[in-house]
Amino acid sequence: MELCSGGDLLDYLSSRNYKIGEDRAKTLVKEISSAIFYLHSFGIVHRDLKPENIMMTKNSNDSVSKLIDFGLSKIIGPNVKCSEKCGTIYYVSPEILLGESYDKRTDLWSLGIISYILLSGCLP
Repeated sequence: MELCSGGDLLDYLSSRNYKIGEDRAKTLVKEISSAIFYLHSFGIVHRDLKPENIMMTKNSNDSVSKLIDFGLSKIIGPNVKCSEKCGTIYYVSPEILLGESYDKRTDLWSLGIISYILLSGCLP
């Protein structure tokens, strides 16, 4: 396994007083988006995307993010929906909170919340 000495994304942001530049935020969102796209191309929905599940390879401005914790992930078909309630309350999509069925797009909602945190330094 790869050593990720930078801690998780929340620690990374905390060590910078929750302030990173737009270019750095853009790079991180692109890395996370690429990981999500890769998962979704195999029909895998993560279902628990949050800063605590994104590790940083080191604690520097050129650190690379790594997606971890696939304990709640699930393989679903192209037109299949899930109904289980899971995830972390601050990052789950409205469909999950309302008990409705959802698909892999729920990961995109979580990515939006993470993007907001990267740019603003706080939860929406």
